[in-house]
Amino acid sequence: MSSSNDSIKKTLTVALLLCIVCSVIVSGAAVALKSQQAANKDLDRKTNILAAAGLLEPGKDVDELFSQIQARVIDLNTGEYTDAVNAESYDQLKAAKDPAMSKALSNSEDIAGIKRREQFATVYLVENAGKLERIILPVRGYGLWSTLHGFLALEADANTVIGLGFYQHAETPGLGGEVDNPKWKALWPGKKVFAEGSMNPELHVIKGAVDPAASGAEYKVDGLSGATLTSRGVSNLVQYWVGSEGFGPYLSKIRKEGV
Repeated sequence: MSSSNDSIKKTLTVALLLCIVCSVIVSGAAVALKSQQAANKDLDRKTNILAAAGLLEPGKDVDELFSQIQARVIDLNTGEYTDAVNAESYDQLKAAKDPAMSKALSNSEDIAGIKRREQFATVYLVENAGKLERIILPVRGYGLWSTLHGFLALEADANTVIGLGFYQHAETPGLGGEVDNPKWKALWPGKKVFAEGSMNPELHVIKGAVDPAASGAEYKVDGLSGATLTSRGVSNLVQYWVGSEGFGPYLSKIRKEGV
């Protein structure tokens, strides 16, 4: 009987030790995976910022290319730079869900369909010899099926578009998903956000194709065929984020004073 009990105890001990070892291995793997996922997310963010700004070069190291970009935080309420949060660690999307760091938008304000807007936002600047060359702004807004997340890049005049690109959405492939089509994205560079002497956003996506000879063509982008609601969503999110509720106050200061 004693021998049988000893055998059971040994079996339980071995099983317990095996469980502990497996638990340690799984925990270690989870930590390593989480770290790798964070690194991949950061790499993807940098890649998309570079792409929107027209600075992504195939075959070049992304971190090296990104070294020319400076991240700064602004207060969206004032358009002023702030040190209230750290630009490197600040999570803008997380802040948008926090009532203490964001505000609820009324229906009339919320043309982008984001419900809440954070107080602080990160902007990305490219300078050369102390002179501003490019401004990259994070933008988001609702399309047909999803919230589109992306970056809008402007020249130093805070008015001329360099590029617009989305890194996350769930729009219909072949329709709204054509926001990722290089041909459609190529329509944005050179477009103007504001009319001369105005800070009211003029840039928008139309239904159909733009007549380049028509008046105001510089403020219009071709709509996506068969994707009216996604086109409208892109138009609304761009107008929201360059408008008074978004980066408008900041862009106004850039146009008047520089960086």
